[in-house]
Amino acid sequence: MTPQDDETEAAQPGRKRDPSRDAKLLEATLEVLAEVGAAGLTMDLVAARAGAGKATIYRRWSSKTQLVIDAVAHLKRNQVDLEHLPDTGTLRGDLLGLFKPQSLEETERRLKIMTGLASLLAQEQALAEAADAAVVQPWAEAHFALMQRAAERGEISASADIGALSLVIPSMAAYRTLVQRRPFDLPFLVSMVDGVILPALRIQPTDPPRDATAT
Repeated sequence: MTPQDDETEAAQPGRKRDPSRDAKLLEATLEVLAEVGAAGLTMDLVAARAGAGKATIYRRWSSKTQLVIDAVAHLKRNQVDLEHLPDTGTLRGDLLGLFKPQSLEETERRLKIMTGLASLLAQEQALAEAADAAVVQPWAEAHFALMQRAAERGEISASADIGALSLVIPSMAAYRTLVQRRPFDLPFLVSMVDGVILPALRIQPTDPPRDATAT
């Protein structure tokens, strides 16, 4: 499909929106954001990278900020699959099992993307709720599901405040990437699981630690 064809598609008000097209536009947004940052990102650049017309983008997103927020949400959705969570038999193993090793190149790319998001949030604080939904909530939902499963098998107390505890690591990870501009790595995750979450649940981290240098 050419940009001209794409604009014709966008101009047809009754035409059904193509979700696969959305994914391509969001991936293009992430690529451009990682390369030029939030200040340099334009709808023109995203359209050119996706091989689409600007009308297609504006049909879906009214502003660059909303486009970036949705692109980061798309990135997070691809990182955690709520339908296929780790099931190691222990909460510690499950929480650590969520970690997916990344290459140095991919780690740097994600840091650039999050830096771009942080730049936009500094300009538009009203978008904090949308950013929370994109950056924190997908992981919080995964942590809640794992803690709920641990409660069901009797590993932790059924009265444990898993609603609050499920937010701890995702919130700290967001702070680490958005504010400190540091990667979310395995040593950080282990320190949070063993030093904060398990003690809060009165669980001793008896599992052998995973190799923090694993790739």
